[in-house]
Formats: sequence, structure tokens, C-alpha cells
Amino acid sequence: AAMWRALAAAPARALLRTPPARRAASLAVSPAAGPADERVETRVAGLSPGQPVTLRAVAADDRGCLFQSCAHYRADSRGELHLGTDASHGGDYTGVEPMGLFWSLAPAGMEKPYQRLVPRNTGAPMKVEVLVHQGHSLPGSMPGPVVAKAEVQRLFTAPGVRRIRLKEGVVRGSLFLPPGDGPFPGVIDMYGDEGGLIEFRSSLLATRGFAALSLPYFDFEDLPKVMKELKLEYFEEAARFLQRHPKVKGPGVGVIGTGKGAELALSMMTFLPEVVAAVSISGCSSNTVADLHYGEMTLPGLHFDMKKVSVSESGVFDIFEALDDPMNPANSPSVIPIEKAEGHFLLVVGEDDRMWKSSLYAELAIKRLRQHGKENFELLSYPGAGHRIDPPSTPFCQVAMDRVLGVPVLGGGESKAHAHAQEHSWGKIQEFLHLHLG
Repeated sequence: AAMWRALAAAPARALLRTPPARRAASLAVSPAAGPADERVETRVAGLSPGQPVTLRAVAADDRGCLFQSCAHYRADSRGELHLGTDASHGGDYTGVEPMGLFWSLAPAGMEKPYQRLVPRNTGAPMKVEVLVHQGHSLPGSMPGPVVAKAEVQRLFTAPGVRRIRLKEGVVRGSLFLPPGDGPFPGVIDMYGDEGGLIEFRSSLLATRGFAALSLPYFDFEDLPKVMKELKLEYFEEAARFLQRHPKVKGPGVGVIGTGKGAELALSMMTFLPEVVAAVSISGCSSNTVADLHYGEMTLPGLHFDMKKVSVSESGVFDIFEALDDPMNPANSPSVIPIEKAEGHFLLVVGEDDRMWKSSLYAELAIKRLRQHGKENFELLSYPGAGHRIDPPSTPFCQVAMDRVLGVPVLGGGESKAHAHAQEHSWGKIQEFLHLHLG
């Protein structure tokens, strides 16, 4: 009888020894809504010690194209994860990268490749879903079951920032004003030969306290459809409009540009007394593609020689060698005479830029300034960074569809180095503009 009692009690004792049911996994991303150029904190709790999980981020652009990224992690001895201190062991990036899931977002498998994830409507937040999946799944494969998820909103415009669409004389674009009475330092913001109106950097600058004018110069509203020739008077009118605006601190304004926009920034600094600070991101020290006129003066544009373009087996165009050599004496009329500028230059380059030789062009610009006894420049040169150095956490895009050529073009760079360059340069650009614009 005693034996039967012992056997009957055994299952009860076994039940007592069963560990308590594990609490469900939880994911916290904070802030849940915050400026798109700020880091978020991502923490996972409630996993079992050492449990392998895949973290994924999923976002859609304004046209519904899906972007995603993933990384492999292991929970610590407490069953927790913190992306600020724990390393990814695989997926789209490795190492401790608090924002890796954001800057490695790329078009999902079923989407057209080589697209950029940049907001066209800065008034709406970009929504990113972050998911925790069981086990390690490779990029592009079916991930394991979801154990936790959270949505994050990335804001390109802070509450209270005003966006004013411009039709001021010939000038077109959008003026972003920070909340409050001001006056604020004024900055003109321009992108490259893709044309149109690109606003997300301007709206972030306004979020950071600048009156920022997003300035298109072709292929927008009644501006010329293509970039055949440019008149500096258009940019002069924009600078004067901004300088005279009651919310803008004087006496001078700044300008920031990328690619062709950077080269225009150098010309504006050189010829327009209203412009006292210029940030050139991946620019050329000579005028390129389109002739630039100002009164009686013309800077002819250096040309691209399509015979010097190479195409990879996968159909990606490498145009690195295609631009006319600015050091060839025959091309000296195209050189921007930046030594005439009274203000200050900040040159930002990625050393792995494959669109063109921006590191060399920055060297040429510095050499020219020094030959004329000038030290009115700073250089930020980033190993491993590619062509388009945008605000922090903008997804890295090594190859992007060229809007003009209609083909994928190599921009260069390595994702992690490029992401770090974006984060570091953004702080330095704001410091530079505040220093020289007050």
C-alpha cells in the first residue's frame, strides 16, 4: 500500500518540480515616436537565457514599396537583449549597432532592387515595425514565429515646424521654419542631378533650429525640365529671399548641398556675398555637366565620357572614371575660383565614393585655397563611406537607380562605415553652421 501511495504521489511531486511557465517575450523601442535623426533604444526581455532570435525591421515608402532588414542576436543570461550593448552575430550587419536595423533597410525580395528609402512627404512619420522571431533566419528566407513586436514612428518634422511652399519671383521650393519667434540661422539645402524637390534634410534642419530652404533647380513645377544650363541669378534670388526673411538671423546665410548641389554651394559661396558658410557633401571643385552663367561670366561644365563607363555582369554602371579630368589644363575654365570666397567651407567626403572622385576634388579645393593663403575650410573625410552622405539612419544604398540615366549606378561605400559617417557628419555640419551663422 505504501508503494502505491508513493507512486500516486510521484506525478504530484513531478508537477511541483516543473519550472513556472515562462513569461511572454516583450520588445520595447523608445522613443516610440521621435526625430528621424535620433537613435532609439531597443530592448527585448522575457527570452530564455542564450535563446537565439532574429530581429527584423519592416517599413514601406510613400509608394508602398516594402523595405526590410534583419540581424541575429542571442539573449543574455537573464533572457534579455539590448541593441545598444549586445552584438549582432549575423544577418544584414554584425557587431554592436544600436541603429543597424534602420540603416540596413533595403528593398524586400519581391520589390525592384536599387530603390532608396527616403520620404517624399515629410509631414507624415515613417512607420517602422520591429519584430522578434524565434531562431536565426537568413536575410530573404522565411523567418521563424514572431514572439514580440513594436511599431516605431520616425518623424522628419518636429511638432510646430512650419512648411511654406515657395513661389517667390522665379524661386521655387519649400521653406521650413522652426517653432518660436526666432530669428534662426538660415540655410539653403540642395541635392544633386536627380532634380525635383527633396525635403527631408531641410525638415530635419528646421527640427534642429535652422530656417531651411529646400531649393530645387530643375524638374520641378515651372523650372526647366532638364539641367542644360544654370543661371547663378536664380540661386542669388533664393539667398536674398532667405536673408531678408523676418525669421532669419543675418547678416549672411549658409548653404548645404550634395553632389551637383555641393558644387553649386561652392559657386554660391564664391560669387554671392549673401552666402557666408557652405557645406559641400561629395562635391566637385569644378563646375560639371551644365554651364553655369552669372552676368557676363560662364563656367563651362565638365562632361561625362560614356565610353569610360564600365558595366558589371549584373548590369550596374560604374561611372567613377567618366568625368573629364579637372586637373587637365584644358579644363581650367571650369574650375570654381573658391579662393575669392570670404566665408567658410566644410568639405564632407566618403573615401569610397564611386560616383566620382570626391576625395580628390576636396584635395584640389584645399590646395587651391592654401595656394592663395587661405585656411577657411574644414575637411571631414570618411574611410569606407560612399557618395550620398545623408542625415543619420538614412538607409545605406550602395547601388541606386539613376533618375536621369534610368540605370543602376554604383555609389560605393560599405554599409557600417557609411552609417557611422552619416551620424558623425550630421553633428559636425550643425556645429559648423551654428558657428558661422550664429
